[in-house]
Parts: sequence; structure tokens; C-alpha cells
Amino acid sequence: MATTAFSPEQIAALSAPLDRAKVQTRSQAGRSLAYLEGWQAIAEANRIFGFDGWQRETIAVQCVAERERTLGSSNRAGWGVTYTARVRIRVGDVIREGSGAGHGIDADLGQAHESAIKEAETDAMKRALMTFGNPFGLALYDKQQREVTSSTAPTSARHSPAPQCNSAAAEPMAEMGLEPLDPATIQQILATVRGLPRPALEGFTKAFRKRFQVPPDAPSIADRICQRRHRDWIETFLVQQQQVVD
Repeated sequence: MATTAFSPEQIAALSAPLDRAKVQTRSQAGRSLAYLEGWQAIAEANRIFGFDGWQRETIAVQCVAERERTLGSSNRAGWGVTYTARVRIRVGDVIREGSGAGHGIDADLGQAHESAIKEAETDAMKRALMTFGNPFGLALYDKQQREVTSSTAPTSARHSPAPQCNSAAAEPMAEMGLEPLDPATIQQILATVRGLPRPALEGFTKAFRKRFQVPPDAPSIADRICQRRHRDWIETFLVQQQQVVD
């Protein structure tokens, strides 16, 4: 039987409690659910296993529902789409798999499919990574969350002021991804992005500017990362970057 090649440092990291600052919550069916965001799981995998130390593969994806629906209070015509996915994670000789589902809602059918696929793959990836230990959300399956601990604010923020969103993020258009991110999430995203290898960071900056039409004379994109659609795009970029490394 093959043995794991985890170093003592990696084993310690996988056994460590989950930092509560990395946990998000949402309301579902009248209950408050705790979870890790997809980009956070990727950042933890890069931190513990190394940028070139793990592989992610989508081994199955299927559309299981597609229907017309109304969007928002204006009852605009749109689409609702649901996908299921299965993802395989490989770290050395260790292979783990997870299944997940994702839902996409948009006025454009193609965008609804894209959102649903990304969410399903991310959900499956998180479920596969979760089996490696607390940093990937295993601790959240304990109802008492005994392995979830509080800590001080991340030092990677470098005491810089939280970027403020100066776009129309206050619009009540959640289905379009315009809802604003909280300052702590923005700082965590920036810390993860700044930890990319230089070539990847340069590619990220160029792609972000093109995707979100950042003016060429804008000296930085940091203050442009302020909405859920930005976070979702960055999450997809990190996944694609990992696949390139693999």
C-alpha cells in the first residue's frame, strides 16, 4: 500500500483547528449554515500542499434541471439551471473525490449554465478537500464546532485600509452578482492573490482588467475587487491556474 508523503509541517497544518475568521455563514431553510468559500479552500490547498503539490480534476458534470423563471422584484424573464458535478483531488498518492450541486439564475441562458457549472464544481471540490482535515471545513461538520477557534485579524492585510467599492454594488441585484463583499473577505482575497507567483499575478491583473474593463490609467485593481461577481471570477481564475500548474 502506498504511503502518504505529507511532511510533519503539513500534518500539523491539516490537524490544526479551523480559523473562525475564514468561516462564512448563510441562511438556508430557516437555519444558519457555516461554510468555507471556494477560493478560501483553494488558498488553503496552495498554502499546505504547495502551488504545484496538488491536482484537481472534474470527472463528471451533468445538467439536471433547466427552466424558465422570473428574476427579482421586477419579475423579469430569466432562467434557472442546476448542475451536479464530481471532482477528484490528488495529493501525491492520496486521491479523494467529492460530489456537489450548483444553481445558476440569470436573464441569459448561457450565463445561467456557466454559473451553475462553476458552483457545482466548486461545491464538489470543497467536499473532496474537506476529507483532508479541519482547514478545509471538516471541523464545521461537528455541530459543536469544537475544532473552530477565533484568532486575530490576518497579518497579510498589512494594516492597509479596506478597499471601498465605488460602483453600483448597492443595487438589489443579487442574481447578477453585484452585492458588495465585506471588508474582511476583500482583504482575504487580496492576500491570496498577492501570494501568487509573479507570472501568475501579472496574468491575473491583466485578465481582471480586461474582464471588468478597468481603465488603463487606474494604478491598481485592488479597489475594484468589491462585489460577489469579482470574487466568483477570481475563484475560477485560481482553479484554472491550478490546472495549468498541474
